[in-house]
Amino acid sequence: MQRPAYYIAIEGVIGVGKTSLSHILAKRLGARIVLEKFEENPFLSDFYKDRDRYAFQTQIFFLLSRYRQQMELFQTELFHQNLVTDYLFIKDKLFAYLNLNEKELMLYDQMLSLLIRQIPKPDLVIYLQADTDRLLKNISFRGRDYEKNMDKEYIEALNQMYNQYFFRYNESPLLIINTTEIDFVHNEEDLNEILAYIQKPPAGTKLYRPVRKS
Repeated sequence: MQRPAYYIAIEGVIGVGKTSLSHILAKRLGARIVLEKFEENPFLSDFYKDRDRYAFQTQIFFLLSRYRQQMELFQTELFHQNLVTDYLFIKDKLFAYLNLNEKELMLYDQMLSLLIRQIPKPDLVIYLQADTDRLLKNISFRGRDYEKNMDKEYIEALNQMYNQYFFRYNESPLLIINTTEIDFVHNEEDLNEILAYIQKPPAGTKLYRPVRKS
């Protein structure tokens, strides 16, 4: 399968600013942007009300939707373009292991193992990190109806799982940016600082923790 010229995937927990940074980077780099279509999942609202009951339906819909989007993307004539996405395909597995029971995971893993073989890996993964209180503040600020039923324990568990996964991630060059003390969406200085760091040649894993100046 062919690839775009340069492929950046941005990841992080709900509310950390993945989509916002994807839009900014795509504009600055003149790249095509591809966003996760989470709003198309008909089970998502019910999942946040009753996670045990709707976890499997929600997860399988996301898995197949993400796979279909990736296949459509990499089968088009866009290989001369740079590409920025606001998700990494393998992150689907993180949600599955947090939300599915043992029998559901057996079926999920079988499906994932067949699908993931065909997914190209990014040239750079950017993991946006923040503490749970900051994530909850961001989620509350954007005011999406289906996110109103989220609880702190779920976001904390998700945050810990993301951290554990990405601190061991080695499949692509990785840049970890802690955003707890900055606001790159509304503060131009914070944004420029992050963009300058992103433009450095990627190699291995780098951790960047900007601190807001008092």
